[in-house]
Amino acid sequence: MLWQALTSVRDLGRLQDIASVLIRYGFGDMVRRMGLGQLLEKAGHALHWDDAEAYAHMPPPQRVRRALEDLGPTFIKLGQILSTRVDQFEPDWIAEFSQLQDHAPPCAWEQVHAQLCEDLGAPPETLFAHFDPEPLAAGSIAQVHRARLDDGSEVVVKVRRPGIQPVIEADLRWLARLAEMAEADSPELRAFRPREVVRQFARSLRRELDLSVEGRQAERIALNFQGYRDDPEGDNAAPEGQVPAPPIVIPRIHWLWTSPRVCVQDFVQGLGGRQLDALAAAGLDRRVLARRGARAVLKMIVDDGLFHADPHAGNVFYLPGNRIAFIDFGMVGRINPKRRDELIRLLLGMVQRDPQAVADVMLDWAGQDPQDSATDEEGLVGDLQAFVDQYHGLTLQQINLAAMLSEMVGILRLHHLSLPADLSLLFKAFITLEGMGRELDPAFNMVDVALPLLQSAMRKRYAPGALLRRGWQAVDEALSLLGGLPQDLSRLLKAARRGRLEIHIDVSNLTRVGNQLESAMNRLVVGLVVAALIVGSSIVMTVSGGPTLLGLPVFGLLGFIGAVLGSLWLLVSISRSGRRD
Repeated sequence: MLWQALTSVRDLGRLQDIASVLIRYGFGDMVRRMGLGQLLEKAGHALHWDDAEAYAHMPPPQRVRRALEDLGPTFIKLGQILSTRVDQFEPDWIAEFSQLQDHAPPCAWEQVHAQLCEDLGAPPETLFAHFDPEPLAAGSIAQVHRARLDDGSEVVVKVRRPGIQPVIEADLRWLARLAEMAEADSPELRAFRPREVVRQFARSLRRELDLSVEGRQAERIALNFQGYRDDPEGDNAAPEGQVPAPPIVIPRIHWLWTSPRVCVQDFVQGLGGRQLDALAAAGLDRRVLARRGARAVLKMIVDDGLFHADPHAGNVFYLPGNRIAFIDFGMVGRINPKRRDELIRLLLGMVQRDPQAVADVMLDWAGQDPQDSATDEEGLVGDLQAFVDQYHGLTLQQINLAAMLSEMVGILRLHHLSLPADLSLLFKAFITLEGMGRELDPAFNMVDVALPLLQSAMRKRYAPGALLRRGWQAVDEALSLLGGLPQDLSRLLKAARRGRLEIHIDVSNLTRVGNQLESAMNRLVVGLVVAALIVGSSIVMTVSGGPTLLGLPVFGLLGFIGAVLGSLWLLVSISRSGRRD
């Protein structure tokens, strides 16, 4: 099936690499079931099955993570996306996926230089006052070089790895086919909507390949922080008569040299997020940094609806004056007003001990009903009742937000429900923030920081003006629906009178079942023909006269040969069908 799905032979070399890595890490059975081994053998590519399960002693999460690392940029990024799916994977899997932090060996300078000359229109050493050919860091998608402009400004030049796009496109085509197979053949995997996951992943990865998109996203977030003053405790005070430095720094993009394969932005001089031991010597307050960083990300989520979706320690710098700089906006999350309203409804349901309201929100998020019947919904509500009861009598300040979210998504996993991509990014950002905050300050509590923003959002939601706007919007939608109802009914009746009314019933796997029935009927017909040939040839053998061969009637002998060939075809067909199943 996969062989027929291939539109050309361009992916065969990449498929061989993928199959070889899977075999090495003990996933040879998966390669066989997907038909990759047979496919590559037909194309003349050899697979080294003797390497199978070389790492079989590792725990499954570690084996999968190592395999993703060896498979290259696309699969590293896929692992990073999966690390956000706390609703679908257990904590040990999330911990392994979270280790995929884009470390990769740098590309040869000759290749990078040639690509920079093409994108910039001239050699980088002539365009910049200084350009360091030794990269500061290298990831799976791009690597970063330090440079200096003619006006003395220090910048970093982010360069997409040469030749990476064709490899990623081949991987995405293969992943799309694999998702189709998984959704068609596995009811368990179908619940996680693999085709939709791959589609969203492909869209996100293609955006990340375009470094100018990252620049635009950074500018939008920087614009949202213009005029932002986060100084509730007076920790960013400036001398009298001076404007205080901005507490949150987003590097400026230099568009003159920025393109899909190059992004030039200001160099951030500060302590990296992993250099925690150096903070005290630099005169920085870890408690202030923890709360300031959390308030900044929560502002992006609650107020702006556009947030840094990967705020781990590698993307954060600490600057003098307890300021914080965020870098790398290749992955951002978006939360629309509807989602923010749902989050508030969820919190109200928990505070008011209303598990049905919590269940309704979670089912809305999952975008589906529970798997089988109303009994499952009753089970979901029962689990949520026990979950909500845990927090009865607690103030919001007493709630461990990360633990609460982890338990909530555990309930989703138990009932085979999954979150939309935007909310999975949001939950992951919350959990990451909680962990970073506690690393900086063991007494850090996310709820203490989030509470003022959530209370403000609740007040805005139930303000008279907001209630009036939502009510008017609902009335307007209802009137629009009623206004269009006569026209819709008229079209429906006209279509029925003209015999053009069609009802489409989409039965899952109907085509596959039809193919199986057709194959079974073909085998049945061939079996009947073989039986008829045996009976007829036996009768011919008893009749004297006519041409003979080796003393036997020719027509009887031909009939037996045909019966043998038909029997062999039946055996081969049944054997292949068993392997496919």
